[in-house]
Amino acid sequence: MVFIVTFPTLGAGKPSDKSLNFEKDIRPLLKAHCFHCHGEGEKLKGGLDLRLQRLMVKGGDEGPAIVPGKPDQSLVYTLVRDGEMPKGEKKLTTAEADLIRRWIAAGAKTARPEPVELGNGPHFTEEEKSFWLWQPVKRPEVPRLRKSDPIRTPVDAFLLATLKEKKLSFSPEADKLTLIRRVTFDLIGLPPSPEEVDAFLADKSSDAYEKLIDRLLASPHYGERWGRHWLDIAGYADSDGYTDSDPVRNYAYKYRDYVIQSFNDDKPFDQFIREQLAGDEMLAPPYKNLTPDQIAKLTATGFLRNAPDGTSSGGVDQNVARNAVVADTLKIVSTSLLGLTVGCAQCHDHRYDPIPQADYYRLRAIFEPAYDWKNWRAPNARLVSLMTEAERAKAAEIEKEAAVIDKARLAKQEEFINGILETELEKKAEELREPLREAYKTASAKRTPAQVKLLKDHPTVANLSPGSLYLYKQKLADELKKMSDEAATIRAKKPVEEFVMALTEVPGKVPVTYLFSRGDHDQPKQALKPGELTILASYRPTDLPEDDPAVPTTGRRLALAKHLTDGTHPLTARVLVNRVWLNHFGRGIVGTPGDFGYLGERPTHPELLDWLASEFVTQGWSMKKLHKLLMTSTAYRQSSVRDPKKERIDLDNRYLWRMPVRRLQAEEIRDAMLAVSGKLNPKLCGKPVPVMEDEVGQVVVGIDTNDSAGRPSGKFIPLKGEEFRRSLYVQVRRSKPLGMLESFDAPVMEPNCENRNASTVAPQSLMLMNGEFTLEQARFLAARVAQEAGKDAAAQVQRAWHLAFARPASAAEAKQAVEFMAAQTEYFRAHPPAAEPAPKGKPAPPAPDPQALALANFCQALMSANRFLYVD
Repeated sequence: MVFIVTFPTLGAGKPSDKSLNFEKDIRPLLKAHCFHCHGEGEKLKGGLDLRLQRLMVKGGDEGPAIVPGKPDQSLVYTLVRDGEMPKGEKKLTTAEADLIRRWIAAGAKTARPEPVELGNGPHFTEEEKSFWLWQPVKRPEVPRLRKSDPIRTPVDAFLLATLKEKKLSFSPEADKLTLIRRVTFDLIGLPPSPEEVDAFLADKSSDAYEKLIDRLLASPHYGERWGRHWLDIAGYADSDGYTDSDPVRNYAYKYRDYVIQSFNDDKPFDQFIREQLAGDEMLAPPYKNLTPDQIAKLTATGFLRNAPDGTSSGGVDQNVARNAVVADTLKIVSTSLLGLTVGCAQCHDHRYDPIPQADYYRLRAIFEPAYDWKNWRAPNARLVSLMTEAERAKAAEIEKEAAVIDKARLAKQEEFINGILETELEKKAEELREPLREAYKTASAKRTPAQVKLLKDHPTVANLSPGSLYLYKQKLADELKKMSDEAATIRAKKPVEEFVMALTEVPGKVPVTYLFSRGDHDQPKQALKPGELTILASYRPTDLPEDDPAVPTTGRRLALAKHLTDGTHPLTARVLVNRVWLNHFGRGIVGTPGDFGYLGERPTHPELLDWLASEFVTQGWSMKKLHKLLMTSTAYRQSSVRDPKKERIDLDNRYLWRMPVRRLQAEEIRDAMLAVSGKLNPKLCGKPVPVMEDEVGQVVVGIDTNDSAGRPSGKFIPLKGEEFRRSLYVQVRRSKPLGMLESFDAPVMEPNCENRNASTVAPQSLMLMNGEFTLEQARFLAARVAQEAGKDAAAQVQRAWHLAFARPASAAEAKQAVEFMAAQTEYFRAHPPAAEPAPKGKPAPPAPDPQALALANFCQALMSANRFLYVD
């Protein structure tokens, strides 16, 4: 299969002057820097249009912009050379300016005869239309290689064919210990247990490796790991963001659980996409008495509710905040499903990719019936209740039953209050009784100054209330409390009303979408209809229905979802398989997973990318089948050992002659510590684990008990094991990222994460050396090791090593570790830590055992080691 890459790439050789032409070499530069003033704006500045060579020769108010063969007489070149154009800080580089000079000097040639007129619509050159991304996905032939070549899957054939061209080859296969750790982290994000490692090593069958993959794909933890990958690009968070108040989204977690369950069920990804874009349009409003499947479809649209949303906060410009929600949602959709920076066309035509500004607003028109910025619904107004009519009727019956008790309690309460009032009045002088009674019975807002003073002078009457009844007669207060508790017990039987965060349309309210001049919502221009990217119109329809009569809503999002998943769309499947490849091999076939456009990287293996996209669709959009295809390949099973000879040819391993080493992601590091310490709570799904700031301001897991002014209350509310749940379930507050995860590059969703970083910075070492979480898990691991291995230091070393690294310690490693623990034990004997203070009324805790402290030190060292933090 041939891919025509029309634009110059970084590091490309300098083209000869004779081969230079306007469309291929010059137009991309002018489009990026000049067209917004000289061709694509509402008015031509200086009367100059730079979109065609002949228009440049014609020139503007100051005469011809170019004189073919004479660059020094060509304003386009001289103004760029001297830095006078373009206006602003961003200038063309010296090399780019020289390219323009050389093109003019060579005759300012074009690749072909130019159009007679450009018209009002977008003008795409043949070079733009032939760019690899816009071409239909075609299934290429699998390269035919020698039978002796190490090929297990078609993936290997594509890779090896390229490797041979580069005079490279696959590396030897990794050993079984390396493979089980690699595969287990890849699929479930947790380390293998020593028992799982032993079982895999003991399995001598020819399909032992395949059975390992199948077991992990069937694990419920698979959905947690791969759900996390999707939640990154979906921009999932448990709070609104946008303002410092950062309101919590109490029901966002239901979308997270939907994603986990979808991956575990291997829900076909085309269905997964359709439900997220338009699950509500697959149902008929009003959304009542919903079945589990209908609830799942509504929950799926939480994908479109993940963007930061400040519209529930006071003190914000509502029009700005509303339009920001729409813009961020379009960014999430376009980067996750289209692999394009469509948002760059919000204010003007995209400067690099063939995406006119009108296309941005055509896409916006798809979502505006649900996100109507002029008839906005605040976040809580968009919640959909899951309570059925039967549950509401049951709740009403229960309330009726409780109300009977309430009525009786209020009657008794009034009787008791009146009785005590009379008792108190009997204690007063006779002439005061009636005035006091009248003052007490008068509503506080209607009391005269004399009545207020009278009550103030007689507090035993003034202070009488249901809340203070116990001060007068405890027995009566207890009787009322008993009745109140009885009513509360009855009300506790009510069905709990749950909600989902969904995106829905208001039937009959369809706004008109306008193009905003310079992206300013206060400057609407022409009205636009919904549609896809115009560049695709040459071989597939791009207009979408404005109001589909077959569905009760407009059907616009459903139509888009069907277009993207029809199996022939050039973007969707390519983008998805590239992301899966990225998360298995550390780098995508396209190295910029959120930008397949001109500024993004070109695919290293374009034929393989298309073959995988085609195979993914052919296999029913099954993610698990795609995993197995990639993971059973020779390429995936390679060793990660570096080879200086091969690095001289391919230093960055772009062609996969070895398996890349990768650092564990933030969640994997925390989860791995929990797993090896034995504290991991395997509970799936549910409400998020809360976070709070500790006494030094670091965000940790815990329930915030500070008062409204931020003052500590001194209270501690136990989480009963919830604090040991996987990091996926820790509340994602945009304003309060968990310190442990933030240090290891967990992304802040603004609005989403297209590709994670893996930095190496000082706070990571400090977190491992001094972080309370690390120290705590080291103590737990030490206690586990002591219990499972006994008191023998050598046995403890081997058990800890197996748990942390999924392999035994060598003789030298074991010897060094035993010596380290012995030295630490002696140190702690000579320098015992300060004793813990005794709890009030209880004996002081025993002094820490020096050997236990040394073992905890050793366990901390294991969890801080590169061998623990990296997967090879």
